[in-house]
Amino acid sequence: MRDNLLDIRRIYFEPAAAELPRGREILGRFPGAELVEVERHDRIPELYGDEANVARWVRIKTESLVLGTKKSLTARPNGRSSDFVAPSTANGCAMACAYCYVPRRKGYSNPITVFANIDKITGYLARHAARQGVKPEPDQVDPHAWVYDIGENSDCSVDATISRNVRDLVELFRDLPNAKASFATKYVNRDLLGWDPRGRTRIRFSLMPEADSKLLDIRTSPVAERIAAIDDFVAAGYEVHVNFSPVVVRDGWLEDWAELLDRLGDGIGAAARERLAAEVIFLTHNDRLHEVNLGWHPKAEEVLWRPDLQQPKRSQTGGWNVRYRTGQKGRYVAALTDLIDERLPFCRIRYAF
Repeated sequence: MRDNLLDIRRIYFEPAAAELPRGREILGRFPGAELVEVERHDRIPELYGDEANVARWVRIKTESLVLGTKKSLTARPNGRSSDFVAPSTANGCAMACAYCYVPRRKGYSNPITVFANIDKITGYLARHAARQGVKPEPDQVDPHAWVYDIGENSDCSVDATISRNVRDLVELFRDLPNAKASFATKYVNRDLLGWDPRGRTRIRFSLMPEADSKLLDIRTSPVAERIAAIDDFVAAGYEVHVNFSPVVVRDGWLEDWAELLDRLGDGIGAAARERLAAEVIFLTHNDRLHEVNLGWHPKAEEVLWRPDLQQPKRSQTGGWNVRYRTGQKGRYVAALTDLIDERLPFCRIRYAF
């Protein structure tokens, strides 16, 4: 665990979650924490929706943990990163990436919430995968397996420092003949190397140029450390892809991406190169997150909030999302994918948008 990433001092808990075996395990890991009983994990006024929390953004992520139960169990169809998005075993994060979409839903704070009813979640996933049968034909997600994203709303590598939930999922998919787990991460947790996934879990290491990462990837593992870990995770039995995300357009952005791609190519061995694939995702930002960031990290907004380059679109939640302008964005995407083809010809681009 990175120093100071987590120092849990207060745990908000649903009584039903605290009574479950996983809940008791988690509470036992933090015996000195203050315990605060709550009716629902997603309705804690002092955490969510309070503008005063902007000034305490990182402290709340460091010191607070929420323990709840997952009420709705559904595997939502996806089609890009995965075939399905699995029911969350956690949401929120101890890291503080300035572009993360999760705070948009929670308001002004998003510490980690862990769900204790892991047995119900794994049971649901096993039954769902069984119902799918054999994948009828290859697609860009995977040629053979149904792929389930297990970390849409959190970073599983960090979640694994708190409970066994992520390990239980890796072990579940290890034994499913027609399915794989998948998650993106910005944190190198070497404890995962001993889990024997047998190729049934895909880790997507998120990468961006060093200058962008230092400004935007707050409290994450350095990009160099993520690249250095790839060969070890391949050797441990993981399928390793990379996630070039978010791509931020600014002065000198293509030159910095060229340097990153060269570092990646030089930093991995033959086994990683053989199956390397990439997702390329350009920045989408949000007016509400923009306002939050102005309260704690305004420097990030100098590159994230670019009205001269972006166009707005009304979001499903009533706010405004901004993305690079139609037409111009297509040229940005083509420029970067051409660069990837040039610098990493062995890396298949799964999709880019």
